[in-house]
Parts: sequence; structure tokens; C-alpha cells
Amino acid sequence: MTVSLVLLSMLVGGLLGALAAYLGRVLDETIMRIADIVFAFPTIILAMVIAAALGPSLFNAVIAMLLVSWPAYASVTRSLVLGAKNYEYVIAGRLLGSGPFTSLRRDILPNVLAPVLVLATLDLGTAILTLSGLSFLGLGNVPPTPEWGSIVADGMQQFSAWWIATSAGLAIFTIVIAFNFVGDALRDSLDPQSQRAVKGRTL
Repeated sequence: MTVSLVLLSMLVGGLLGALAAYLGRVLDETIMRIADIVFAFPTIILAMVIAAALGPSLFNAVIAMLLVSWPAYASVTRSLVLGAKNYEYVIAGRLLGSGPFTSLRRDILPNVLAPVLVLATLDLGTAILTLSGLSFLGLGNVPPTPEWGSIVADGMQQFSAWWIATSAGLAIFTIVIAFNFVGDALRDSLDPQSQRAVKGRTL
């Protein structure tokens, strides 16, 4: 579920950011001002408000997470597309007859995809923490459906069975650290400057 949430956030935010950068003007102002409004609130607080308004369930928690997570992808994609659309090969493609959406799909998006994928990988840990926090507060999964955050909340009510909360907390900690390591490794492998730095230290 978390992977699907991050992928959906990446698709929605990336598409909106790319359209805002490439088409510009009114669409750019509208999308980025909405993103600024979302950025103005702490992510977990805004997610809690939306989840509480929609009602406690995993689906509503995912919707809340989607509404607060897409602006990060829109902002990153917009900045990347703004730089890439002025490349010579993109301009040459437009002069050869490529339409705006063809140029965006064929020439620009494949060249800005790597940084967005790195952001998505790093965001997996954040999404897990936020969803677990919503479930811990009773705004996510509804019992008896198991979820790490709700398991931690139940374990805190049973001090004699300390392993309930401890095991769920360790599971959250482990998977978040693992995704952060994967994201760092992916960023280093896709960044030419990092690759050159590593090769220089090796030599």
C-alpha cells in the first residue's frame, strides 16, 4: 500500500509539475500556488486534519497522504523541466515538428526521471512513518486489521506485554532505515558527480 501511495504521488505530482513548467502562465501559477498552500502546513498535521475529516480507515489515510505529498514531486519536476526544456535537442525537436506533449513525453521526461525516482525512494520511509503515525492516533487502519502504528498503540496499553509495541516499533525503524539506504545508493548510482567522486577516492 505504501509503495502504491508513493508511486501515485509521484505520478500525480510529476505530471502536474511537468505541465506547469512546460505550459507555464496561468496553469503554472495555479498549480504552484496550490502547492505553496500545502507546503505552508506541517505534513503530519495536515494529514491528520484530512484523515480526521474523512474518517478513520486505511483508504482515507492514503487519500490524506496523497493530498499532502504530491507538491514535493510537482516542485522538483517543475524545476527539472524548466531547465531541460531549454536544451538544444529539445528545441531542435520542436523545430522539427514535435508538438508540446510529444516533446515533453519523448525528450524531456526520460531525462528528468532519475531524480524523481530517487525522491520517491527516499519518500517511502517518510510515507511509512506518516501512515504509522496516523494509525497510532486512530486515524488509519481500523482494528482488527493489523498495522504497525495501531500495534504500537495497542502495545502501549499492555505494559506487561512489552514486546508487542517493541517489535512493531523495530519493524518500522528497520524498514525506514532500509529505504533510506536504498535511496542514498540509488542517488549515488544515478548522479554522475557522485560517481566521479567515488572513482577519484578509489584511485
